[in-house]
Amino acid sequence: MRHISFRLLPMAALATGLSVCDLHPAIADEDTEDWAVHAQSTFVAQYHPGFQSPFRGPNSLDPHGQARETFDLTLYGGIRPWRGAELWVNAEVDQGFGLSNTLGLAGFSSGEAYKVGAANPYPRIPRVFLRQTINLGGEESKVEAGLNQLAGSQTNDRMVLTVGKFSVVDVFDTNKYAHDPRADFFNWSIIDAGSFDYAADAWGYTYGAAAEWYQDWWTIRTGLFNLSKIPNSKALDTRIFDQYQVDQEFEGRYDLFGQPSKAKVLGFLSHGRMGSYAEATQIALQTGLPADIAAVRKGHNKAGVVLNLEQQITDDFGAYARAGWSQGRFEAFEFTDINKTVSLGVSLAGKRWDRPDDTVGVAVAVNDASSAAKRFFAAGGLGILVGDGRLVHSGPEQIVETYYNFVAFKGGRLALDYQFVINPAYNRDRGPVSIFGARVHAEF
Repeated sequence: MRHISFRLLPMAALATGLSVCDLHPAIADEDTEDWAVHAQSTFVAQYHPGFQSPFRGPNSLDPHGQARETFDLTLYGGIRPWRGAELWVNAEVDQGFGLSNTLGLAGFSSGEAYKVGAANPYPRIPRVFLRQTINLGGEESKVEAGLNQLAGSQTNDRMVLTVGKFSVVDVFDTNKYAHDPRADFFNWSIIDAGSFDYAADAWGYTYGAAAEWYQDWWTIRTGLFNLSKIPNSKALDTRIFDQYQVDQEFEGRYDLFGQPSKAKVLGFLSHGRMGSYAEATQIALQTGLPADIAAVRKGHNKAGVVLNLEQQITDDFGAYARAGWSQGRFEAFEFTDINKTVSLGVSLAGKRWDRPDDTVGVAVAVNDASSAAKRFFAAGGLGILVGDGRLVHSGPEQIVETYYNFVAFKGGRLALDYQFVINPAYNRDRGPVSIFGARVHAEF
């Protein structure tokens, strides 16, 4: 959806700039950018052949063979209004659809596919944000120019404040090996923790603020963000402290067997008008009608936690793992219908076959819904992405993904991707499904 999503920036892209105070000698002025303009474009095509499906519902993956594509073109403009600050505006044109209009899989197959599909290109402004870096000391390092990142310098100890419109996962739940659908894996529940129901509109962005404190071997991140007006909608609720999410993440950096590692623990709490699965199911059993979550929405709190691990094994080989849980009494508000998730994978650069800039990855994700959510789906309820009209034999959704990403020309990469999904949307009666994908990405 990443969303991004999904389109997500590495952590380095959100922790840059020069010192507010002249605490340390700055890197030469000629290495510091005052403004920059960049662009990127990504095309993704996916296809799945027909699969077993004795029945289907409104949110089911189409059991017939299907191919869909998405395209986006983004212009990044940034200036440095004062020392340590960066102001960025992203203008984007989007087009295309996810498979079955981005429905039918809890761990959806493309992070480049939004919940909003369109046959014709349409413009939007996904990000407008100000980032302020305050250097506090320690070793100074150079920051390379990039998308949403001006070249400059920073110290190891620093504060980073980000405010405006951006994606929560630009800052939280990042991972070097599995986080960017334009460069690594495609699947939503692999590039992010599927249970992290992060605040976002239907495209994956929201208004809010985040503060990061980097010190020695650890980092603390805190964020406050707007939820949608109603779950899974295009419009954000911009009223202060009406419907909101608080995110808190702790990161530790250390060496394991002489190789750099990271461990992150993320907690989130959402306050909004959301429906109770049990209440909607009870009404459905009494009336004989399909369960309707919208009919029972009222103010509730929903919480969750994510463990995120990143381990370099050699200079060209690394592994990651995520495990997440979210409270399963109430409906998913923004991301997808997952309450429990575990994913892990490896990434290998092509140095060993003289293609050092190529990458191959393999990952596995296992997703599940709460028992209350499954009873709701069995009663005909519809979630954000799933809802087969009934759910007789349920089981965890299991996904295996592998990709090869290779440099085709300067600034351009091509990727081939394959995903195998067992129990799509937690339904043992449908599938399994094979999904083939290709990606073309260019940036400058």
